[in-house]
Amino acid sequence: MGGRKLSPDEKLDVREILRDLEHYRPRRRGWTWREKLPPGTTLGPFEYKETSRPLERSVPLPAAKYFGGIDPQPEMVVTTEIASGRFEDDIRRMRMAAWHGADHIMVIRTTGQSHFDGLIEGTPEGVGGVPITRKQVRATRKALDLIEDEVGRPINFHSYVSGVAGPEIAVLFAEEGMNGAHQDPQYNVLYRNVNMYRSFVDAAVAKTLMQWAGMAQIDGAHNANATAREAWKVMPELMVQHAINCAYSVKVGMVRENICLSTVPPTAPPAPEMRLDLPYAVALRRLFAGYRFRAQMNTKYIESSTREATVTHTLNLMLSRFTSADIQSTITPDEGRNVPWHYNNIAALDTAKQVLVGLDGLRNMVHLDESPDGELEKKARAITERAVLFLEEMLDVGGYFEAVRRGFFVDSGMYPERNGDGIARDPDGGVAAGTIVPRDPDYMAPVCAHFGENHLPEGVDVERPCELIGGCTLCNPDKIVYVDELDPTDNVEVRLAATFEAGPRDVVYPEVEWAADRIVTMTMFWPLDEARAEAAALETARRLGLEEPKAIHKEVMHPAEGTLVEVKCKVPFGIDLAGLKIPEEQATLSPDEIRGFVKDRGIKVVAATVGQDEHSVGLREILDIKHGGIEGFGIECHYLGTSCPVEKLVNAAIEVGADAILISTIITHADVHRMNMKKLADLCVEKGIRDRVLLVAGGTQVTWDIAVGSGMDAGFGRGTHGIDVASFLVRALHERGAVGAGAAR
Repeated sequence: MGGRKLSPDEKLDVREILRDLEHYRPRRRGWTWREKLPPGTTLGPFEYKETSRPLERSVPLPAAKYFGGIDPQPEMVVTTEIASGRFEDDIRRMRMAAWHGADHIMVIRTTGQSHFDGLIEGTPEGVGGVPITRKQVRATRKALDLIEDEVGRPINFHSYVSGVAGPEIAVLFAEEGMNGAHQDPQYNVLYRNVNMYRSFVDAAVAKTLMQWAGMAQIDGAHNANATAREAWKVMPELMVQHAINCAYSVKVGMVRENICLSTVPPTAPPAPEMRLDLPYAVALRRLFAGYRFRAQMNTKYIESSTREATVTHTLNLMLSRFTSADIQSTITPDEGRNVPWHYNNIAALDTAKQVLVGLDGLRNMVHLDESPDGELEKKARAITERAVLFLEEMLDVGGYFEAVRRGFFVDSGMYPERNGDGIARDPDGGVAAGTIVPRDPDYMAPVCAHFGENHLPEGVDVERPCELIGGCTLCNPDKIVYVDELDPTDNVEVRLAATFEAGPRDVVYPEVEWAADRIVTMTMFWPLDEARAEAAALETARRLGLEEPKAIHKEVMHPAEGTLVEVKCKVPFGIDLAGLKIPEEQATLSPDEIRGFVKDRGIKVVAATVGQDEHSVGLREILDIKHGGIEGFGIECHYLGTSCPVEKLVNAAIEVGADAILISTIITHADVHRMNMKKLADLCVEKGIRDRVLLVAGGTQVTWDIAVGSGMDAGFGRGTHGIDVASFLVRALHERGAVGAGAAR
């Protein structure tokens, strides 16, 4: 893999990524925005108003098969957040995410890394996220180089600059080509109890380095939303926190185009979310015009229901379309379970793409009522006024540090109300208190991206201070000290060996978070109360031989009637690939081949839904020319309707001299579909036409094996198109020497 491109039919080889890693250098610096296409751009049969350049390789939405496989990409950068704890699994997930439209990969740091007072080395396993180390960052960026070449779009890599080691992390990120990061000194102060003065001094250094590297900065104001008891009341404070970090970043030297507000809709249903959150979104974008907006979904109110989380996500995405977003975050839809699984990252990305593309151009047709006396404008103005008053009071009491000392922030009262439950910190206390050392008047540091006064020796004329030492690590990456691994047991090589070398290479295991983690889920409904339903579900998993069962979702359908339970467990076995039986798929014939055969020979079919089945849509799509059905190839179709008796179908086939009988049958609990197919086959034998007529069955859950086992010649299930059936008919008739019922007339 080193030096060559990824192949779509090959797995990403982590060992190749790690090979020669000490010599890897990032090929670019800075954040990359999507290449927006002009309004009116056509993709497939549709015109788009808000789209960006398509990917060279991607996985489109499932419904794309009806529109020529198109995969329109929204105009805004789309994020996926990853927190598995093992970077070697993260980069595999990043590849999947990139194919589904992610170009902002945000790797969540391991729990408590903000408390580290320095950099760590190697690649230890994390808890609640990935340990941010040089090797982890470098390997990930190297993998992303290959992945972005594969999909044809730059991918931004992102993590966090916070904690006492914030400046060191910022240096690391600048050296290793990190494209974006969270940086907000208020996060340190409020949520990590790092000394206030130290936090802001460190932030000045970190922001200077980030600006040198062209990194996008995302603030941390959304944490107040997630922490406050009543999050919908902190909207004025959120605006103040945004203002503090934006102003401080500009003072340090960051350009506005790199400063992103992390805006989160503060509420979620059953609250009247749109009525509460839309005014806030409008006010925020109006007040901070000129800055960037990173729209994140609400996570405070996510429980274990992926359905509920997805609906909230969709409503949040509507806010982005009604207002604006430069970066659209997704968050895994089961955030409430704290189990960020592969397929849920993809589900969140597909939700974002589906909603954003589905609402393309919405603002051209739907306008917000921003009239002075309208409810939207009144609420937006009221939030802004409260935020300004909050800021004024903060200045009146002596500034930010004093306001924090008094517990102004993360108070669950809607300002000017206060509930007295805000986070209070002592300006002279906290982690690393008293560690700020004033610089001497002649202080000089031979490094680039330096914050503050840097006094070069008198008479020295150099463009950069680091020229005095032959370049710093930012200018001369060969000076970077690369540490491979320190811990002999907690490292990537040991994990890879345990995962891929412990057993036969041709045995595979299911996975959701880590390679070969063997985790599967089962969904069950029990006609029991919640407690007994959970116990019954866990016992079911144990009796099936599944290990470590745990209920990850419970939802009462009715207190007396039953409960839905979702169980996570591990399978105790792997699957030997050599023993798998894969049904052979026949390629469809070309339309010209089918039409040529039909023109020369002619094909007649009779078709109907049988038994008590009134479902005609699927069969009509197979038949009708309008839906790409077999009529379009010249096949003569005699449709007998729904709920057709089998006897009527067979008699009609004899009467018109049909080559084939096509039936659609619904799946039932009483196996009526099997009975209908067998009855049709037996009746054709009884009437003496079985060897002259092809019998084809279809339905959403019909399989080839079920159909053939019930006496049919073929069976077609979900996703079948007219050309599939037509190809079978032509092949089968050709194999019979083109002598069927029609030819025998």
